[in-house]
Amino acid sequence: MKVGFLFNHDALHQISHTAPIIAELVAAGVDVSVFTSSPEQEKRVRHLIPSDMPVHFVRLTTSRLVEVVNAIALGVIPFRRLAILRQNVPVFASLDALVVPETTSTLLKRRYALNNLKLIYLPHGAGDRSVGFRAVTRLFDFVLLPGNKVRDRMLRGELITSDNHAVIGYPKFDTIAFDQVPRIFDNDRPTVLYNPHFDPLLSSWGKMGEEVLDYFSQQDTFNLIFAPHVMLFQRRLHASLEHRRMRLRKAIPRRFTDLPHIRIDTGSTMSTDMSYTRAADIYLGDVSSQVYEWIYNPRPCIFINSHNASWQGNPSYAHWSLGEVINKVSDLPGALERASADSGRFADLQAKAFKETFCMSGTQSSRRAAEAIKRFLTMPSAA
Repeated sequence: MKVGFLFNHDALHQISHTAPIIAELVAAGVDVSVFTSSPEQEKRVRHLIPSDMPVHFVRLTTSRLVEVVNAIALGVIPFRRLAILRQNVPVFASLDALVVPETTSTLLKRRYALNNLKLIYLPHGAGDRSVGFRAVTRLFDFVLLPGNKVRDRMLRGELITSDNHAVIGYPKFDTIAFDQVPRIFDNDRPTVLYNPHFDPLLSSWGKMGEEVLDYFSQQDTFNLIFAPHVMLFQRRLHASLEHRRMRLRKAIPRRFTDLPHIRIDTGSTMSTDMSYTRAADIYLGDVSSQVYEWIYNPRPCIFINSHNASWQGNPSYAHWSLGEVINKVSDLPGALERASADSGRFADLQAKAFKETFCMSGTQSSRRAAEAIKRFLTMPSAA
């Protein structure tokens, strides 16, 4: 049984969602290969598995021309990712299954007819955005899901069937030392984490982000960690096919970069390993799935509705019921005051949402995922 794990993205945030499964599959006697498209990806995967693990690492490369065209495309079209898939079709064809945390890999079936390759999907996050519930999910042979919330929505949308998925929890949590809380600032002020998304329509950064930083720069009650989704500052131009929207990403004014009570992190490992979601006291954001990682420990949340969404009752904004929603930055001081005065206001709702989002058990999620993968691949129907 030959199983591959593919990491083929511009950033590293997807790796911790599937990499923890590697060691468990190897321990179960499966021949595992790891395919990466950058040295940074390989380094991160190696960090998450035992150093003596018998895993085959394969670096997928492409031509210089592709790199140039990819740079010209500014990330609007993931040209390099597409080229990696196209140029390595024979490599993927030699596998029984390929585990991926994203949907671009379905091109291996849609365009390159690798119908004998079993594509196994584990979404990188457990959020509510509609982009996570698209028809492309139907192209996967097997889907690993974090909990009942995502499963039920996918079943209602007929994206999965009753027998082609497994609920396994959240392997990323297996990599986190929850009892170790990083200390970010050398003072005792409460800390706010501002975590805007990159989507050109839904993100609060384009319309209100600078105003948010201005507010925190001029007050002395809170620390601020500005750690947006890692893709926000990976690209200068963001495009959304779903919303038919493009937007140039605004730069961070230099006046914010050297303030002792503001930490700016546009994409380090700490912005993807839950360092900041463990360290902060109040979450400030818009539509990032990181809010579900935040509520592992119920704490106040504030959401910025910068695009005038009619969000009540909309499942794509279900997380906005877990905190206060504001429509303009002038509402922020009052929301922060209320969050500080009554930190447990939404705690019961958050605890319930966490339980619905993540089906945790006494067995690590990565082991449950490995067992589910092995069961699927040994079923007669998968042969």
